[in-house]
Amino acid sequence: EVQLVESGGGLVQPGGSLRLSCATSGFIFSNYEMSWVRQAPGKGLEWVSGISEGGGRTSYADSVKDRFTTSRDNDKMTVALQMNSLKPEDTAVYYCNAKNRFGYDYWGQGTQVTVSS
Repeated sequence: EVQLVESGGGLVQPGGSLRLSCATSGFIFSNYEMSWVRQAPGKGLEWVSGISEGGGRTSYADSVKDRFTTSRDNDKMTVALQMNSLKPEDTAVYYCNAKNRFGYDYWGQGTQVTVSS
């Protein structure tokens, strides 16, 4: 059974930091590109970041560039998102996504991040 379980969300003040983690199982993690995608209240899905299968390439949405960093550990089958200098507009449910070149596409249940004073 494929599982992606996000953790690390919560309430943080503007300017603060959070580190999200996504623990996975049930598929060959190292064959999948991993992404973080978020959904703010009342809005659609927004891609946040991506990391290649081996971890050598990362990419970010302009809205989070220079504030967020993604990383992965293929031995532990986990992916992380370090979020710094958080803003109220970063408030959203954050989802972990795994996708491979054959079109297999898996999602976690999401973790809530709220940035508010």
